[in-house]
Amino acid sequence: MAKVCEVCERKKDTGFNVSHSNKKTKKTWKANVQKIRVAIDGKHSQRMNVCTRCIKSGKVKRAIG
Repeated sequence: MAKVCEVCERKKDTGFNVSHSNKKTKKTWKANVQKIRVAIDGKHSQRMNVCTRCIKSGKVKRAIG
């Protein structure tokens, strides 16, 4: 399973850790993607990979039951 949000398409980001002596080592930041049941049209539900930022902001609605 790819760590990609199906709503906002957030995915892995790369950069550097920079030490006090200015040494740089590669680092990756991964989106906090959860597999949840999402309500569609109030009746149907579907499993989707959604980041916690989309869940928290209300872009998706969790399915009940």
